[in-house]
Amino acid sequence: MLSFPEFITKTSEKLAGPLPGPGSQLKMASIRRLMQDGKILVPENVKKGGVLVLFYPCDDKICLAFIKRTEYPGVHSGQIAFPGGGWEEGDPDMIATALREAEEEIGVLRHTVIPMGRLSELFIPPSNFLVTPIVGYILERPDFKPEPGEVDKILEISLDQLLREETKQVRNITVFPDIKLQAPCFYVEENVIWGATAMMLSELIDLINQES
Repeated sequence: MLSFPEFITKTSEKLAGPLPGPGSQLKMASIRRLMQDGKILVPENVKKGGVLVLFYPCDDKICLAFIKRTEYPGVHSGQIAFPGGGWEEGDPDMIATALREAEEEIGVLRHTVIPMGRLSELFIPPSNFLVTPIVGYILERPDFKPEPGEVDKILEISLDQLLREETKQVRNITVFPDIKLQAPCFYVEENVIWGATAMMLSELIDLINQES
């Protein structure tokens, strides 16, 4: 494994070049999403948002921060996600949106995050959001402060765990109490990362694994 500074340098260079794109995202799409591929159109009234893919050093490893959403009557209830949310007036761009939302949700001060680039946009039909994943890093392990109204807990997952092939699985996912589906996911310490977050993570991992 590269040192943290080496990893940041190499990943920043890769983010500046061609991205793996939708084909990489679809590797972790549910069967339902795959069946809709090519038929999904982004509507004119789509909402835009940004999420923060945050790297930081922890215990001699490279880690990523995820949130487990609180339970609520909505389509993303209880799911594991990157911190982030919707664009607001006053946000000059999606970087600002992602950093603002991350500060609100997990307490990482926006001025401490160094943006590296962005991954491919991803349209999420159930919530009508077009999401831009912003990749950034912070030089030391954050002092996380979860926002209790939105975040049940913060998950710190090492990159080496996510890169293991056995982490990629297909599992039965409970979407609603009466709806279950089989979907590919990243399964880490009994945490199931699936859906849009898994699709974004798939592109990130393919980017990291690209030959320099």
